[in-house]
Amino acid sequence: MLVVDPLSDRLEISFVSDNQPDGKSSEEPELSVPDDVWERFARDTERDIRASAQKEPSARARMVTERLRAQDARGEQPVGWRTDPARQKATDRAGRRKRLWAVIGVPLAIAVAVVAMKPSLIPGDPFHSARSGDTSDASPLPEETAAPTAAPSAVDPDIPTLARPFAGSPAERYADGAAGIVLPPAKALGPFSKAQLERALRQTKQLLIDTNLDPAVLRGARPEAALKVIDPTQKELLSDLNTALRSPDDKRDPLLMFTRFNPAQVRPAGHVIKTRGRMTFEAGKRDTVVVHADYTFVYPMVRAEKGATEVARTIVRRMLDIELYDPAKYQVTPGKISVSKYDSLFGNSDCEVHDGYFHPQFRSDTATGAAPTGPTVDPYDRSGGAGDVSGDGTCGIATRS
Repeated sequence: MLVVDPLSDRLEISFVSDNQPDGKSSEEPELSVPDDVWERFARDTERDIRASAQKEPSARARMVTERLRAQDARGEQPVGWRTDPARQKATDRAGRRKRLWAVIGVPLAIAVAVVAMKPSLIPGDPFHSARSGDTSDASPLPEETAAPTAAPSAVDPDIPTLARPFAGSPAERYADGAAGIVLPPAKALGPFSKAQLERALRQTKQLLIDTNLDPAVLRGARPEAALKVIDPTQKELLSDLNTALRSPDDKRDPLLMFTRFNPAQVRPAGHVIKTRGRMTFEAGKRDTVVVHADYTFVYPMVRAEKGATEVARTIVRRMLDIELYDPAKYQVTPGKISVSKYDSLFGNSDCEVHDGYFHPQFRSDTATGAAPTGPTVDPYDRSGGAGDVSGDGTCGIATRS
């Protein structure tokens, strides 16, 4: 048994045997552990006890402790990285900057996103003054499935620009190009199957594209694709069209079928032509089916000279009937179409010139010649037919362009 006297530096070891019957002492037991081992154990144990014993603090430690207690009693704090006034101010400023960005950053990001989507909101935007009454973000018009009952309502009279060539026009909400020529669902009718009607509808659409949207034709090139699709049995029609293209005059005008501009005088303002209209079909007389196409095309143009910016629009309405004849009863050419009727209405073109080209009138043009004596016409009004306006071919006055 190990015995330690806390008041003495001495360490005593005594042994007690577990083999003392009835609590009586016996002879000193024989040690089973070598003496040198016990001596080393005793030395190590004494050293550990002395090292863990509580020691009196040094004089310097007592002085520091007393000074800190006095400062604490006076409400003072020692200088450190958390309490140094200069450092604390810098930390506070950094915290304020972070909070400021947290408050300003989100609105600023939202504002940047909004301006990116609509730059006209920036004060001083060079295009802002021209965008008053902007309808460029208006939703497109739904497909025209029936004849309108009135002209489209007036829009803000914005001046067209290169950036917005359809500003101030109902055409701003029209479809672009061939996308505006939507075919009706085909069905079997009379002697013709559904597949035959589908083909005739597609050919009618392609004829409208070849005569009114083909870039080469618009520049005055010969409309070969359109001429080739017309049934060669229509000799008189093809002769008239070829003569009009070769030697246009007031009697044979290619503009009644083809849209053409003189590239030496004007060029397109951009790459978009606006289109609106509808296509229908019905049973005709004598075992035929008639496809009716009625479409308005709007062409923004500028003068051909370099750097021209003034935009003028020409509006062309095409009314076309394609007739399908039963090959069992009529002499027809397979794969070709027959044009039974075609009418046109023009808006903003000099109708006194018969050179086979449209001639848009610009705002800066000086009026020459006699004033038109024909009817006043809204070229965007699709509620009536050609005969309701100027079936006699007279030159009228367009109310807008």
